[in-house]
Amino acid sequence: MGKTAFVFPGQGSQSVGMGGDIIKAYPEAREMVEKADQRLGFSLSDLILNGPEEKLQLTENTQPALLAISAVFFRLLSKKGIKADFFAGHSLGEYSALYAAGVLKFEDAVFAVRKRGLLMEAAVPAGQGTMAAVLGVDPNPLKDICEKVTATGASVQLANLNCPGQIVISGTVKGVADASKLAEEAGARRVVPLAVSGPFHSSLMKPAAEQLKNVLDNLPVQNAEVPVIANSTAEVEETAGEIRSHLIEQLYSPVRWVESIETLGQLGVDTYVEVGPGRVLSGLIKKIQRGATIVQVNNLETLNTVAEKLKERAV
Repeated sequence: MGKTAFVFPGQGSQSVGMGGDIIKAYPEAREMVEKADQRLGFSLSDLILNGPEEKLQLTENTQPALLAISAVFFRLLSKKGIKADFFAGHSLGEYSALYAAGVLKFEDAVFAVRKRGLLMEAAVPAGQGTMAAVLGVDPNPLKDICEKVTATGASVQLANLNCPGQIVISGTVKGVADASKLAEEAGARRVVPLAVSGPFHSSLMKPAAEQLKNVLDNLPVQNAEVPVIANSTAEVEETAGEIRSHLIEQLYSPVRWVESIETLGQLGVDTYVEVGPGRVLSGLIKKIQRGATIVQVNNLETLNTVAEKLKERAV
């Protein structure tokens, strides 16, 4: 029988009210978000449930909010006896995966991503960096374009290799604009500027990465109880030491999502459970590993139906 991976979403999957039905239905879920409130020193749970949306969209709030709700869904799935052979997460989602694997305690993971969000916001002054999704160009030609533009002094890099034909580039406003223009000339189907507040997963995040190291050095990090695929290497990571260094690299390195899913496929995974708000990762995986079974656990109804389905499969 094939293996199962739980995958955890990153920024962009958030919405006001996410997880509301779960928090209402399960006292344990309410307790978890209250623990997050205590660790952060403000009511994250109120922001998740009631907004306002523009405040939830701030990186330093989005990151702990998504992690908290993804962790709640994971905990409840585990309580129902549903287990995974591997974990992976997209960017911020890697922290949710590491919580699931027993690497970080819940409150520490929430605290770490709140700090990560603040550091990412502070790394580059507002308005100086950006990102864009390039559709219909292969990674190597796009990498060449980015290197050519960077050589002119306008920094830009591949940031997210999301699925075949969808790559996000990141860098200075000029770097992204110049690379976007060259990508269109090279036959890109479309270039979509992203509504983000900074050039994430680019070399411009190196100052933030150095400060993130100080944050992680002061948190207990355990070996993984279940193997996790690292964003920056697209390979299995299990020891606390390599996990720490990968999390630092992750801030300024591309998210190698296509290769991560290919690695899981090679390890025998044929079933993916997207654990947490939205269904972004399900859409990407469908384009990477055709024929895989992909389900989402993102509300009370799907928590119960998917748990039942996976229990039957295990029998």
